[in-house]
Amino acid sequence: MKKIGLYLDSPLRGGTFQYNQAILDAVLDLPDNQFEYQIAYTSDLWDDYLKKENISAVRINRTYVSRLWFQIRSPLIFWRNYSKFFDLFTKSFIEQNCDLWIFPSQDIWSYSLPINSISTVHDLMHRYEKNFPEAGSKKEYLFREIHYERTCKYSKGILVDSELGKQQLVESYNANESKIFILPFIAPKYIFEENDVDLADYDLPKKYIFYPAQFWEHKNHKGLVNAVSLIINKLPDLKVVLVGAPNNGYKELIQLIGKMNLQNVFIFLDHVPDKHMSTLYKNARALIMPTFFGPTNIPPLEAFATGCPVAVSNVYAMPEQVGETGLLFDPRSPEDIANTIHNLWTDDNLVKRLSEKGIKKSTKWRKDHFNSELLNIVNQLL
Repeated sequence: MKKIGLYLDSPLRGGTFQYNQAILDAVLDLPDNQFEYQIAYTSDLWDDYLKKENISAVRINRTYVSRLWFQIRSPLIFWRNYSKFFDLFTKSFIEQNCDLWIFPSQDIWSYSLPINSISTVHDLMHRYEKNFPEAGSKKEYLFREIHYERTCKYSKGILVDSELGKQQLVESYNANESKIFILPFIAPKYIFEENDVDLADYDLPKKYIFYPAQFWEHKNHKGLVNAVSLIINKLPDLKVVLVGAPNNGYKELIQLIGKMNLQNVFIFLDHVPDKHMSTLYKNARALIMPTFFGPTNIPPLEAFATGCPVAVSNVYAMPEQVGETGLLFDPRSPEDIANTIHNLWTDDNLVKRLSEKGIKKSTKWRKDHFNSELLNIVNQLL
């Protein structure tokens, strides 16, 4: 009998939480005749969720010393070798006697603690898209470089989303290929939950293009606005619904929409509960995702599962993720984005065909496949 630990350290929102949730479900699904598990967390945000789901977990509180270490993060060797003698946070992990700990949140504790760990690397866009400050600023770049170098050196296993993600990790940090495992994202479980949401609750039009994404610069909302400006005269009824939290790209986006007099085209939804997202996808004409980041993303998977046609950037591993199931375009070309939107808005047969393909594709990689692959990875590492 082997014991698996899982440390949840993510806010209850966004793609990182969805990934934590998927890993949590997979750990709970491990064969109970081979494994026992220990779920651990620190943030108060997880209390209600774990109680609601009736999941047994232990709270491991950060100590003053561990908080200080989190700020300094050096020298690492000293912390790994000696923190178990004086820091209660470190001791709490060791006392669980787990054969392997999983850290789904790209967490520094995956390499700072003297334990066997599985780390995650969702992307290395600070190297490949340096022009975006949220990833490539001098401070952020330096932090990520140190973080991923240590992740590759000290982790027993590393999870990535795609073959390209693995290649980038090897070429960037000379990582040991034998410890890197490909575990593609899955659509979050709330997408498959039925609800009685009425579009009238959000005052939405019957026909709209959908883009759920936080307003980071790399999400390329401005490229979408520029594309719409090219075709709005041909498609006067065009509507685009945007869902996401404001970030560093929000202010300029609002200014650009105003400058181009497109306020009647773009509809902003400040907050949408997870349980309502499937309805917004199902009623959308299509998902448009002009992001500059990869390797892969979760929204196309959500769209596939709900029968929402998909159009995404042809960057990194997105063509591999989408295949022939969706449309691909150059995110740096407003003309290409515009042509894609025009085709989706006007071609009913295309939309129907993409919807059918998406539903079919979504059945080929779901929760049971994800759980089975994580079990396979854990067995290899043990």
